[in-house]
Amino acid sequence: MLLEGKVAVITGAASGIGLATARLFAREGARLSLGDVDEEAGRRAAEEVEAHGGEVEFVPTDVTSGDDVKGLIDGAVGRYGKLDVIFNNAGISMTKPIPDTSEEDFDRLVAVNFKGVFLGCKHALPHLLDNPEGGAILNMSSNGGLVGRPGDPLYSATKHAVMGLTKSLAVTYAHRRIRTNALCPGAIDTPMIEGIIGSEGEEGLRRVLANSPTPRMASPEEVAYAALFLVSPHSTYVNGVGLAVDGAKAAGVFNADRYRTDFELID
Repeated sequence: MLLEGKVAVITGAASGIGLATARLFAREGARLSLGDVDEEAGRRAAEEVEAHGGEVEFVPTDVTSGDDVKGLIDGAVGRYGKLDVIFNNAGISMTKPIPDTSEEDFDRLVAVNFKGVFLGCKHALPHLLDNPEGGAILNMSSNGGLVGRPGDPLYSATKHAVMGLTKSLAVTYAHRRIRTNALCPGAIDTPMIEGIIGSEGEEGLRRVLANSPTPRMASPEEVAYAALFLVSPHSTYVNGVGLAVDGAKAAGVFNADRYRTDFELID
């Protein structure tokens, strides 16, 4: 098992990519502390992982609160004795144009998507530095952290900020055996995408995928396997990257006639 004996903290673990990653990390031998603002769903997630043999605890966590994030991370170290991995996964979306975005909208988006990642790194680093083997920080960025996107400019900006932090921490702590990488997903079948598609059904799905060379959504499990690679012994020389899991969306542009919504979907 790739994470046998490792201790991992995951935020935003109650659903979507966070939950899929918790399941996979547990199967690979990690001992887990899961955080999420949704206490009911978070406890269900922990119970599910535990029912399948995983060692796990759930801590209600608002990633915009320094006390909450510190409590989650310090609690994991108190329970398991060390920290090896933190996955700063929690995030929210926003598709408003700039003129329609209030200061409150802006503050909330930055607080969750960027401040939450900062707090996770801030409170994990002392424990990772105390770990003789070092450890891995994994931050949730986005395809929107690699390219500009007109549909969600502020969301994209927060994810670019995550990439800047990721690269900076990578070069700062590489000599201390701490690797910092980011995931950059495209369209993934999660509650976040469901909220964007809403009641539009297949037409909404086509709209979401209209600028993706691969005309399907990925499963959360596909992203979880990328997360596993980035924190596992198989990637010990991978540091400071944003790994695109986006069906080539960030790789470039494709023929103009593909930018339509009448293409055939694939299973």
